[in-house]
This record gives sequence, C-alpha cells and structure tokens, in this order.
Amino acid sequence: MTIPAQFDAKTIENKWYDYWMKNNYFHSEPDHRTPYTIVIPPPNVTGVLHMGHMLNNTIQDVLIRRARLKGFNACWVPGTDHASIATEAKVVAKLKAEGINKNDLTREEFLKHAWEWTDKYGGTILEQLKKLGASCDWERTKFTMDPDMSASVIKSFVDLYNKGLIYRGYRMVNWDPEAKTTLSDEEVIYEEQQGKLFFLKYKIEGTEEFLTIATTRPETIFGDTAICINPNDERFTHLKGKKAIVPICGRVIPIIEDEYVDVEFGTGCLKVTPAHDMNDKTLGEKHNLEIVDIFNEDATLNSFGLHYQGKDRFVVRTEIAKELEEIGALAKTEIHLNKVGTSERTKAVIEPRLSDQWFLKMEDLVKPAIKSVLETGDIKLHPKRFENTYAHWLNNIRDWNISRQLWWGQQIPAYYYGDGKEDFVVAENIEDALALAKERTNNQQLTTDNLKQDVDALDTWFSSWLWPMSVFGGIMDPESADYKYYYPTNDLVTGPDILFFWVARMIIAGYEYAGEKPFTNVYLTGLVRDKQRRKMSKSLGNSPDPLDLIDAFGADGVRVGLLLSASAGNDIMFDEELCNQGKAFSNKIWNALKLIKGWEVSETIPQPESSKVAIEWYEAKLQQTLVDIEDNFEKYRISDSLMAIYKLVWDDFCSLFLEMIKPAYQQPIDSITFAKAIEMLESNLKLLHPFMPFLTEEIWHLIGDRTPEEALIVSTWPELKPFDAKLIADFENSLEVISGIRTIRKEKNIAMKDSIELKAINSEKFSTYFDSVITKLGNISAFEYVAEKVDGALSFRVKSNEYFIPVSGGNIDVEAEIKKLTEELNYTKGFLKSVEAKLSNEKFVNGAPEKVLNIEKQKQADALAKIATIEQSLAGLK
Repeated sequence: MTIPAQFDAKTIENKWYDYWMKNNYFHSEPDHRTPYTIVIPPPNVTGVLHMGHMLNNTIQDVLIRRARLKGFNACWVPGTDHASIATEAKVVAKLKAEGINKNDLTREEFLKHAWEWTDKYGGTILEQLKKLGASCDWERTKFTMDPDMSASVIKSFVDLYNKGLIYRGYRMVNWDPEAKTTLSDEEVIYEEQQGKLFFLKYKIEGTEEFLTIATTRPETIFGDTAICINPNDERFTHLKGKKAIVPICGRVIPIIEDEYVDVEFGTGCLKVTPAHDMNDKTLGEKHNLEIVDIFNEDATLNSFGLHYQGKDRFVVRTEIAKELEEIGALAKTEIHLNKVGTSERTKAVIEPRLSDQWFLKMEDLVKPAIKSVLETGDIKLHPKRFENTYAHWLNNIRDWNISRQLWWGQQIPAYYYGDGKEDFVVAENIEDALALAKERTNNQQLTTDNLKQDVDALDTWFSSWLWPMSVFGGIMDPESADYKYYYPTNDLVTGPDILFFWVARMIIAGYEYAGEKPFTNVYLTGLVRDKQRRKMSKSLGNSPDPLDLIDAFGADGVRVGLLLSASAGNDIMFDEELCNQGKAFSNKIWNALKLIKGWEVSETIPQPESSKVAIEWYEAKLQQTLVDIEDNFEKYRISDSLMAIYKLVWDDFCSLFLEMIKPAYQQPIDSITFAKAIEMLESNLKLLHPFMPFLTEEIWHLIGDRTPEEALIVSTWPELKPFDAKLIADFENSLEVISGIRTIRKEKNIAMKDSIELKAINSEKFSTYFDSVITKLGNISAFEYVAEKVDGALSFRVKSNEYFIPVSGGNIDVEAEIKKLTEELNYTKGFLKSVEAKLSNEKFVNGAPEKVLNIEKQKQADALAKIATIEQSLAGLK
C-alpha cells in the first residue's frame, strides 16, 4: 500500500468522518453491555463554535472514544438549548432591522419568526463539532424546544406546582431593561464601577431646615416615599415625627425611625424608595409606606418622572443633577466606587423591580444535592476545590424565580379563568385546565375561550435542568427502555461558570424525579485565555476561529494543542504554537509509519539480540505507561494522560525503539521484529485514538486492509498486563551509557559511521542485558568489561561505573584534547573554589534556607566528580 509522503489532514478528516457515519459507529442502542453515557452541555441554538466549545467537546470525545475502545456501550447525546433571552434578543434585532416592532406582533407571529431563525442557524454549531471529530450519537440529537422536551418541562412544572413547591408571588426581582425580563439572582454579575455619590438636600416641612442624604441614583427621588433615621441618633432627634419634601416633585414624605440605618454610614439617614431597592422594600413593608414605581419596562421614566418622562435613567441621572444644582438641592458630589449588578446575557445594568413572578421553593429540594456532593461523595467534582463554591451556593440558596417576560420558550401552563390574581389553574394542556377550572368555579358553562394562558415563558435553565432525564424520555415515561438503561449518566464535562446554573440544578432535579444522581463525575474545565491571561472574546478580538485553526493545523493537531495544557479547572493560556506542536506530533507519527513500512522484510534472517531486548523493553514501557494513563483517567487528569502517551510515542517509540530495531542501511529486517514493531505501533494507535482520531484511523488502515468491524474506532483498548519494572530501570542506566558515548562522539568529531571500542569497569554491577543495544546504538566494534582503568583512552562515568573509549587509530588530536581538558579542569577548579568559599562562610551557612544550602552542596559534589573524571581522562592521554 502506497503511503503519501506528507500527512494530509484535510483529505483524511472528511474521509474518516464520513466512514464512521456511514458505518453508524456513533449510534447506541440498549444491549447486554455496560453503558457509558455523556450528555452534551447544550450550546445555544444560534451559537457558533468558540474555543471553550472546542476544549469542552474535545474532552468529551476523548472520554467517549476511550469508553468505546474499552468495550462499553458508549452513548454521547448531542443537542442545543433554545436560550430564551439570547435568541429572543437576536430575533427582535433582526425584526427591528426589517422595520418590524415585536410589540406589533402576536405571540404566534413572533414565534414563527423565531422558529425561522432557529431553523436557519440552529444546526450550525453541531455541524462544526463534526469538523472537530466529535463522535456524538447524532440520531439522538435533541433541542430543548422539541415537542417531547417541552412536554417534559410542562409536566415538571405541573408536578412541582401540585406538590406545593411552585407559587406565584409579588416580589422584588432583578429586571433586565434591555431584554425586558426578570432574571434569577445567579444571572446577575456584580461589577465594580466608578460613579458619583450625590448629596441631596431635602427641605423639612414647615421650616427652613434641610436634611442631606447621599445617593448614587438621584433619578430615583421620584419614587421616594419616606426618609429614615436611626432612633438612637441624637443628631436627628428633633426631626422625629416630622415630614420632608422631595426636591423637584414636591412630594411630602414622612421621616420614619428604624435601627436598620447605620449612623456611621454616609450622612446617617437615607431616602426610602420601596419600588426600586430590595432593602427599601423591606423597610416599606415594615412601616406601611406607599410604593411608587417610576420606571417603564425599558428603564425609561414613566409619568411619575414628570418632565423626564420617556427619558432613559442614565440620561435623567445627568440632567437631574444639573437641575438639582440649579435649584440649590445638590450639596455636593463625590467620586464613588460601588458594585453594580449587570445582566449576564445582555450586560445591561439591572433594575430592582416589583413584579408578579413564579417561584420554585428550593429549601427542601436542595438537600439531596448537598448530601450527594458534600457528604456521601456519590457525585464527585473534579477538581475537588469546587466543592467550596458548590457548598456556598447551595447552603445560601433562595427561591428560584423561574418566570421570564419572554415569548421564546415554554409558556407557563397556568390558565386564568377570572380577573383576580388567584383565579387560575395549572395543567399540562388547556383541556385539562378547563376541567379544573369548571371544578374550581363550579361553573360547567366555561369553555376554553374563557381561559387565558399566562403570557410568561419559563427560565431556560428550568428546561435544561431536566436534560439528562428528558433526552431519554425519562420525565414523560420513567419506564422507557432508554431511560432505564442510560440513566444515570457517567461523566459531565462543563465549565465552572455554570456549576450552579446547570450542574447543581440537574442534581436537584435528578433526585427529585429519578431518586438518584444524574451523573457520577463532573469534570470542570478551565477558561481558555490568551497569552496575556485575558478571557477570549469577540469584543477583544483575541479569540481565533476554531475552524481556521483546524484548517491550519488539522483537527488532531488542535485537539492535542488544547489538551496538552488543559488540566481540570485550570485556565488555559492558549497559544497557536500549541497547535503547531500537535501538528508536529502528527507528522512524527506519520514518519514513523513511513519508516516501518519502508523496511524490506526477510523471513529467513535471524532476529538480532538487540531487537529481542528492545521489544521486551518497549512492551514493559508501554505497560508502565498504561498504568499511568489509567490512573490519570481515573483522577480526570486528561492532560496528564495525553502527556504520558505523547512521551511514550515520541521519545520511547520513535526516538528509541525504532532506532534500536532499525536494520542496517539497505539491509532487511527480520520478520519477527517487524511483526512486533507493527504490533507496538497498533497499541500506540489505540492509546492515541481518543485524542487523535483522524490520524490514527488513517494509519490503522494503511498498516493493512481492515473490514468495517476491524476499524480502529471499534477495536480494543490495550490490556493491562504484569511488567518487569527492573527491566525499565536497567535500560535507563544503559541509556546513560549510550548518551555518554554519543557526547564523546560529538565533542571529538567522531562520525557515527566510524565504529569504536568500549571498555567498562562495572562497579555498580549494572545488568548486561542491554549490552547488545549499547553496542548497536553506540556503533561499538568491541565491548569489553575490564578490572583496571584503560590508559590512552577517553572516559566518562555513569554513577560509579567508568567507561573508556581507546583513542588509537587517529580518531582525535591528542595534543588538542589535552589542551581542551586542561582548560576545562582549571575552570572547574575555580568554580569549586567559589562554591567552597560560600560553604565555609559561617554567616551564609547559618542564614541560608536549607533548600539553597543543599543546592550549593550539590554544586560542590558535582564539581568534585567532574574534576575526578577530567583528571582521569588527562591521565589516560599522557
């Protein structure tokens, strides 16, 4: 079979992915085997592949391909998330560009546009994952808005409502004025921003006195309904029972007393705006204050804002400060740093807002999720340190606001039959709702026309928290064969940024609906950053296009480049040079194949002793590495597993093993050694396949003709066998001998083609098992063990053993060598003198850390050993 001179990644990637798809290797059905299951963290349906996806999905593909090779029934379920806020924002922007206002459309009309958008862009990211080599079970692809997936979400809502866990409440919520929807606390990112602190003067009614209050938000004065002082603050005793006048709007508000006010903070009193601050709302409820909501849903001011009506809150902040100054109500301003809540999705500044919303009680639901991770260890987080974050979130959990003021998503299955806030029923469909409404009202004349469904949609996370169950139909049919076979899944690979949003909530849902964990291990990847440690993002322009990287370095090269530096939970400082390293590794393996396949094979010549020994060593080395690989996988050190394989293939196989068995120039190789070389190469390919699927499958088939049943993707992972660790240790000593020979050859300009003699004093009683390898790799004409030093020879040491290379035959210029060694000896003696001076300095010895002291002592020992070796070499030359 002809092997191309160069490895062409582009050609083989398409060839083998099509082959894998054609032969249905990725698809899984329940059978007698043990299942190994991964569900993909569903990316946004309108998203495109970025570096984080590349890392996350490469790790998942490594795990699933390895499981397949280990004989598991491997199932990797792909899919996408409808991403309510992000997708609706994109559709609204598209409509706006076309001159269409969302508010002019009915829900049905808007959803038609949303589905058109989804159908057009929804498959992009999954198609891109195929370029990476992702071996997902594409027949099982799911979308969180698929009919069966939506039905699962609705069924879950109804179930939780009937259990008394879902309720409707009028609460202060986080309002995103750009997306025009509420957000859960976890979707708010707090960022430190520099702003201003405005000191405002409120006139005391009936007097000429003013009270000064500090605020960062002067525009909210239109919602003020009280001023609060601490009853123990003597500065304001005279104001008890009085009233103040709000600047500009002239509203007269009471001065109330509450120990909540910190007398040391600001001016010692505060304005109370119950509609726009969580703490103010609590004060307002306690003191029965009026609630004045001054904002529209887009954070422009409403009619309570008087002449600022219709203007954006930040515009008003600037303009009102000017007006307050003009009327003498602004005492001063100061620069002020404070934390501002922003929307995770739209980056808009969050507005606290009172609103009717749906909530899920979390206090009891969360208990099994806390126990399974933090107490029993049934679910393990890798790395373990994230348990602290997990514990903090779950031990401080609040009720989950699950409603969103959006149309794209599962519509809340609450049906109103009257005008009152409590005039509703909850059901999976309108027919069931009608039956409940008739029963509730005792009115049999009701029809579906009398029912009006809640307009809000459910939080996207309320859909995706069911993902490991719903993808297998477990919510709708807990007895389904797929669900009973594949659930619980095995491993989850995701980012720590959604540890609470998604991971914890899936665990909560798993125990609530299945009574067991949804997965056993959670591998938390780090963020992909650039060389300057900045998070990769489109806005910074520091994120390369993954498809461009694949085009330049090959999918296998990119996969290796990403994984070589991707330890669990630690951020990756991404550098394209890593991908180049991966590409170089591909070429190294390719050249190894070309070398082996280029040898002429003889059935008649005997196997050299050096080849026999080399094979025994490499088989032991492979087994030793396999132990390390298995241990690293067990501990989810995927990067360490790859590095172990990388060193095995590059250093041990390509650089050593092939050199040890390589036949002489234009000579054949014996058939026994050749067969073993192929066998070892195949073992390497099996270990590499999860990391480099395209290259390894190509080489696998270039080795020999294979049927679809014999493809590498469905072959068998190498079996762990006992190995001789002493054999490996003995070879390390032999390698040092070979290195010593090569160093002398290089320093003395003795060509490799020129054979030399080698004599040795074996003080260390090194094993002589590898002498045939030393003889071959050192091009030794005669290897002899002697009892005495050899005169007239170059020498080197390996531990206590001395090795001598006679210099007869004009291999070197003796006079020049004596001169060179004398110079080196004098330099080393000078170096030793400086080290010993340091060690004889009592002040240094007493003050230096033990580690530093040990380094100096080692320098002394090394210098003494080197001097002894040089002196012996000089003695042999004179």
